[in-house]
Amino acid sequence: MSIRSQKKFNPEDDLGFGSQPVIKSQPLIKQDGSINVKRRGLSFFHTEDNYHTLITMSWTKFWLLVLTCYAILNIVFAFIYMTIGVNHLNGSEGTTPYQQFWDAFFFSAQTISTVGYGHISPSGMATNSVAALESLMGLLAFALATGLLYGRFSKPSAKIVYSKNLLIAPYLETCQGLMFRLANMRRNILIDLEIEIIFSYNEDVNGKPVRRFFQLEVERRKVSILTLNWTVVHPLDENSPLKDMTPDDLKNTQATFAILLRAFDDTFAQTVHSRTSYQFENMVWGAKFKPAFDRDDDGRIVLDLSRISEFTNVELPSPKPPLNLPQ
Repeated sequence: MSIRSQKKFNPEDDLGFGSQPVIKSQPLIKQDGSINVKRRGLSFFHTEDNYHTLITMSWTKFWLLVLTCYAILNIVFAFIYMTIGVNHLNGSEGTTPYQQFWDAFFFSAQTISTVGYGHISPSGMATNSVAALESLMGLLAFALATGLLYGRFSKPSAKIVYSKNLLIAPYLETCQGLMFRLANMRRNILIDLEIEIIFSYNEDVNGKPVRRFFQLEVERRKVSILTLNWTVVHPLDENSPLKDMTPDDLKNTQATFAILLRAFDDTFAQTVHSRTSYQFENMVWGAKFKPAFDRDDDGRIVLDLSRISEFTNVELPSPKPPLNLPQ
């Protein structure tokens, strides 16, 4: 298919992927905002990314990691105490190896947390030295865990919910528009929001697929404050590189729409970012969004975030001729 348009390719719109084409429908940016790049060449024990991993991993994985490390550390010290001799743990009442292990384990748990109930106490230079070392490690470990918890809670981030689909909807009575919808999931105030839509597709250049990037013009690029939902619209007018698109054209060129959002978080007093993407299979032709807000009995506006993606099918103002994508 020949791809032609008066709109010229702008290298500054590149998302950092260069001319690498999309293969097997792999998006450049995933819907959760992460970059779809697999990294290799680092050693197994590299530590450059440890802090970032601990800060950004899910809460479930974080707590599983904390509990696993806590259990392993206590198990290791329990075996050390058993190796030295349980008879050096005054107050240990276990008579079998199994009972002695649990006495040593819970003594380790009390030592590492500096609780020390006093029921079991160490005796002898070796046992006291190990207990002193473990209490030092416990202080450092809990300080590290506290710092990570604070970092996870205090890290400024934007929690934006995006519509699941990208719609081709009626726009200004006789036109069509490319639309998606977003809203703030939190109750904080986001101000000075700015949105970008980067359209990319594969183009065949001398028999070799090349990735092209174009920044799409939107009806409103900035809003002062996000109070309800924001429907972002790219008019499919004569200036749009997508004016005459069809579903088959987008599928054949592995088309992707990357969404980049910047905003100022009034709570953290910092700029936050959010990213997502839509692929050709996420697009719906001939639809428009249903209202996502209503009013309660007192007349107060109620925004229903569960309705952000709801749409209804409609008839588009005019038929769609074959696609002439940008070059």
